Amino acid sequence: MTYVPVTERAQLKPARHLAPAFTLIFLAPFIAEVLSGATRVSFLFAFLPELMMWGCGALLIREVVRRWGGGWTSILLLGLALAVFEECIVQQTSLAPLPWLAISADYGRRLGVNWIYFLFMLGYESVWVVVVPIQVTELIFPEWREEQWLRTGGMITSVIVFLLGARVAWYAWIKRARPMVFHALHYDVQWSTIVLFLIVIALLILLAFFSRHVERKDSTTRTAPPFWSMVAAAMLFGFPWYRLMVLIFGERSTQPYWVSMGLSVVWGGFAYFFIRYWSVGRGWNDKHRWGLTFGAVLVCMIAGSSGSSTWPRMDVVGKWVFDVAAVIGFVLLSRWIWQRPGKAEPE
Repeated sequence: MTYVPVTERAQLKPARHLAPAFTLIFLAPFIAEVLSGATRVSFLFAFLPELMMWGCGALLIREVVRRWGGGWTSILLLGLALAVFEECIVQQTSLAPLPWLAISADYGRRLGVNWIYFLFMLGYESVWVVVVPIQVTELIFPEWREEQWLRTGGMITSVIVFLLGARVAWYAWIKRARPMVFHALHYDVQWSTIVLFLIVIALLILLAFFSRHVERKDSTTRTAPPFWSMVAAAMLFGFPWYRLMVLIFGERSTQPYWVSMGLSVVWGGFAYFFIRYWSVGRGWNDKHRWGLTFGAVLVCMIAGSSGSSTWPRMDVVGKWVFDVAAVIGFVLLSRWIWQRPGKAEPE
């Protein structure tokens, strides 16, 4: 092992911390948008503002929670706050009438909110934009898992880039895509509605702060299940969540929208408590984390291909290339995790 003087280590440390930071900035939109097929090759230019907003947003959430000394519950709650910000403040997709051709576009639209779509995006964006990319990044850089990756200057820069990305996303969607691509009528969201959702965001941030110690491990005799069962669990919990999108784009439902929402909330809550229950068991380690993230990524890749029959050939081929590359990446990551010494941890 080569000796590195203390002064040189001090100089190298910030640069090494930038590697996981930039990895997370890339993975957040890549997993949630590209692997899911929401952002395809034919309009890959949208990836830049997604890097700015989703990437920097996930990074800021991770850094804030690390400064709080919090765990994954706080990250999930801040992910929900980021989803509300995107859906109701920036692109306002959950407030304006849906511009896409859908079998039941108005299903669940009440009081100026697309409730079914909104609920799906709350779960999707908090998990696949925030929780999963952060988890994968910390699996790639386990030695920096408990460290802060950004100094004050980096935090300020990330906030500025995040807000600029939000502004670009707002303009690109509301001023360009909706009227020019989807030919949707202009829709003004009332300021009272925006203020209401800003209050919701503030409450979620407060809840995330007060929940920062939830992951602290209590004495327990239960043992974590086999790692492979986490792959199955992620897929079991993930695929039914897409049922909400089926209710809008795939089939007409005869049951009241609030019944569909209630069942979905219960399902999401059960998924959280199930994973939370096992993750504090003895023997929980990076193999289990890998299983959860790999299963979650398989869900968005497979479910995201459901509408690919109408895509241009270039987009279909592009998605296959990205998906195969992602699977290979997870396989290589698993080999690396299996080869390094395992250590059970509480989160």
